[in-house]
Amino acid sequence: MTLMTELLFEVSDQDTAAAVGSGSLPVLGTPVLLAWCEAATCAAVEDLLGEGETSVGTRVSLEHLAASRVGASITVRASLAHRDGRLVRFTVAAYDGRGTLVGSGEVTRVIVDAQRFVGRIPD
Repeated sequence: MTLMTELLFEVSDQDTAAAVGSGSLPVLGTPVLLAWCEAATCAAVEDLLGEGETSVGTRVSLEHLAASRVGASITVRASLAHRDGRLVRFTVAAYDGRGTLVGSGEVTRVIVDAQRFVGRIPD
Protein backbone atom coordinates (compact mmCIF):
# COMPACT_ATOMS: atom_id res chain seq x y z
CA MET A 1 0.00 0.00 0.00
CA THR A 2 1.39 3.36 -1.01
CA LEU A 3 0.04 6.35 0.83
CA MET A 4 1.25 9.76 -0.30
CA THR A 5 -0.20 13.20 0.17
CA GLU A 6 0.94 16.64 -0.93
CA LEU A 7 -0.29 19.87 0.64
CA LEU A 8 0.48 23.37 -0.58
CA PHE A 9 1.07 26.27 1.81
CA GLU A 10 2.05 29.91 1.44
CA VAL A 11 4.32 31.50 4.03
CA SER A 12 2.51 34.40 5.73
CA ASP A 13 3.67 36.94 8.30
CA GLN A 14 2.08 34.73 10.99
CA ASP A 15 4.24 31.77 9.91
CA THR A 16 7.59 33.47 10.49
CA ALA A 17 10.12 32.60 13.15
CA ALA A 18 9.66 36.09 14.58
CA ALA A 19 5.88 35.63 14.87
CA VAL A 20 5.96 32.16 16.47
CA GLY A 21 8.82 32.82 18.87
CA SER A 22 11.39 30.53 17.31
CA GLY A 23 13.77 33.26 16.24
CA SER A 24 13.88 36.87 15.19
CA LEU A 25 13.87 36.66 11.39
CA PRO A 26 10.95 37.14 8.98
CA VAL A 27 11.33 33.64 7.46
CA LEU A 28 9.32 30.42 7.80
CA GLY A 29 9.56 29.27 11.41
CA THR A 30 10.56 25.68 12.11
CA PRO A 31 7.51 25.06 14.36
CA VAL A 32 5.25 26.04 11.45
CA LEU A 33 7.12 23.77 9.04
CA LEU A 34 6.68 20.96 11.56
CA ALA A 35 2.94 21.68 11.84
CA TRP A 36 2.64 21.58 8.05
CA CYS A 37 4.47 18.24 7.94
CA GLU A 38 2.13 16.82 10.58
CA ALA A 39 -0.88 18.12 8.63
CA ALA A 40 0.35 16.23 5.57
CA THR A 41 0.71 13.01 7.58
CA CYS A 42 -2.79 13.46 9.02
CA ALA A 43 -4.17 13.81 5.51
CA ALA A 44 -2.18 10.78 4.32
CA VAL A 45 -3.39 8.50 7.13
CA GLU A 46 -7.09 9.33 6.59
CA ASP A 47 -7.64 6.33 4.29
CA LEU A 48 -6.44 3.95 7.04
CA LEU A 49 -8.88 5.20 9.68
CA GLY A 50 -11.98 3.29 10.65
CA GLU A 51 -15.15 4.63 12.22
CA GLY A 52 -14.33 6.67 15.34
CA GLU A 53 -10.57 6.49 14.77
CA THR A 54 -8.00 9.24 14.51
CA SER A 55 -4.23 9.35 14.68
CA VAL A 56 -1.86 10.96 17.15
CA GLY A 57 1.71 12.02 16.55
CA THR A 58 4.25 10.21 18.71
CA ARG A 59 7.67 10.96 17.22
CA VAL A 60 9.13 13.60 14.92
CA SER A 61 12.54 14.06 13.35
CA LEU A 62 12.81 17.15 11.14
CA GLU A 63 15.67 19.03 9.53
CA HIS A 64 14.90 22.59 8.44
CA LEU A 65 17.38 23.02 5.60
CA ALA A 66 16.60 26.30 3.82
CA ALA A 67 15.00 29.64 4.66
CA SER A 68 11.74 30.71 3.00
CA ARG A 69 10.51 34.29 2.73
CA VAL A 70 6.96 35.52 3.32
CA GLY A 71 4.97 34.79 0.17
CA ALA A 72 6.91 31.65 -0.72
CA SER A 73 4.90 28.60 -1.80
CA ILE A 74 5.83 25.43 0.07
CA THR A 75 4.73 21.95 -1.00
CA VAL A 76 4.84 19.36 1.78
CA ARG A 77 4.84 15.69 0.80
CA ALA A 78 4.15 12.84 3.23
CA SER A 79 4.83 9.29 2.05
CA LEU A 80 4.16 6.09 3.97
CA ALA A 81 7.50 4.53 4.92
CA HIS A 82 6.43 1.81 7.37
CA ARG A 83 3.31 0.35 8.91
CA ASP A 84 3.09 -2.09 11.80
CA GLY A 85 -0.51 -2.49 12.91
CA ARG A 86 -1.64 0.82 14.38
CA LEU A 87 1.80 2.45 14.03
CA VAL A 88 2.43 4.37 10.79
CA ARG A 89 5.67 6.15 9.91
CA PHE A 90 5.92 8.73 7.15
CA THR A 91 8.82 10.39 5.45
CA VAL A 92 8.16 14.09 4.93
CA ALA A 93 9.75 16.54 2.53
CA ALA A 94 9.03 20.21 1.92
CA TYR A 95 10.00 22.05 -1.27
CA ASP A 96 9.73 25.68 -2.24
CA GLY A 97 8.47 26.87 -5.64
CA ARG A 98 11.99 26.65 -7.10
CA GLY A 99 12.28 22.98 -6.12
CA THR A 100 14.69 23.65 -3.25
CA LEU A 101 14.40 21.13 -0.41
CA VAL A 102 13.32 23.25 2.56
CA GLY A 103 12.98 20.45 5.10
CA SER A 104 12.87 16.70 5.46
CA GLY A 105 12.37 14.07 8.13
CA GLU A 106 10.02 11.48 9.58
CA VAL A 107 6.75 11.64 11.47
CA THR A 108 5.37 8.64 13.37
CA ARG A 109 1.66 8.43 14.14
CA VAL A 110 -0.44 5.85 15.97
CA ILE A 111 -4.04 5.09 15.03
CA VAL A 112 -6.31 5.26 18.07
CA ASP A 113 -9.98 5.16 18.98
CA ALA A 114 -10.67 8.88 19.49
CA GLN A 115 -13.23 8.55 22.28
CA ARG A 116 -11.21 5.97 24.19
CA PHE A 117 -8.02 8.04 23.85
CA VAL A 118 -9.62 11.22 25.18
CA GLY A 119 -11.32 9.24 27.97
CA ARG A 120 -7.93 8.12 29.28
CA ILE A 121 -6.56 11.64 29.73
CA PRO A 122 -6.42 12.50 33.46
CA ASP A 123 -8.44 15.48 34.67
